Amino acid sequence: MEPILVTGAAGGQQGSTGRRVVELLLGRGLSVRAMVHADDARADALRGLGAEVVAGDLREIADTRPALQGVRSAYFTYPVVDGFIEATGAFAAAAKEAGVERVVAVSQLASGPQALTPRMRQHWVAEQILDWAGIGAVHLRAAVFFENIALLARTGDPAELAMPMGPPETVLPLIAGQDVARVAAGILADPARPVDPVVLLTGEVMSIAAVADTLGVTYRDVPPDAWHRWALDFYGSAHPAEHLSKLWEIFRLLGEGTGLYHVTDTIHRHGGHPPTTLAEFAAAPG
Repeated sequence: MEPILVTGAAGGQQGSTGRRVVELLLGRGLSVRAMVHADDARADALRGLGAEVVAGDLREIADTRPALQGVRSAYFTYPVVDGFIEATGAFAAAAKEAGVERVVAVSQLASGPQALTPRMRQHWVAEQILDWAGIGAVHLRAAVFFENIALLARTGDPAELAMPMGPPETVLPLIAGQDVARVAAGILADPARPVDPVVLLTGEVMSIAAVADTLGVTYRDVPPDAWHRWALDFYGSAHPAEHLSKLWEIFRLLGEGTGLYHVTDTIHRHGGHPPTTLAEFAAAPG
């Protein structure tokens, strides 16, 4: 059985969709090759689940070529750090060479050449690169992950959701990382399934005050410059700090959203499960 390559398989703080895709595909009895950055305890855990593990740097063509050997389908994701376009280029070149026929890639809800954050613009460029490679790319344009907001809600002492979002009525489109993984696994497990090249994924639309209340904390608006300085220290990198600062600015300017956001049926259709609510996510153990 040809393995399905899953990148970002070790998981992290940004949704851990790669690790979840590995678990879902193995649960379907499929063969999985899990690509991780470092061969550590998390890699051992993946082996324990039954995955073949390869370690390497997605930005390095010498690592991506062997990882894609004998692969016809793959899941591509890259954390919010530097090197995204390099990684996409190396992956696309290696996937084309290997004859890959379907790639499910994580993108962002409002990706575009004139999007208002640098990461969103990079995602649009990445989409073009994968499309040009002719490898059957499907782009999952996902809303803000529950996991990212929950992480911010846990950082205060006492716990609070301190963000530069303006009034408490400011609205966010949200999704559970697990739902993104379910959609990806559903598409990868059925390569003959007709799928649009761009799949929009939003699981819930809520005000920032309702988000905080659901997570059991209070919301506090903070000045954008102060939050950006805090984010540089918290994330240890200018890349996520810049992206998130611009992203929160967009939502702050849109305010109540004026009906721009809506829950998408693609989660149930491709993932086989109704969208997870933030309340369900918050109540889940761990």
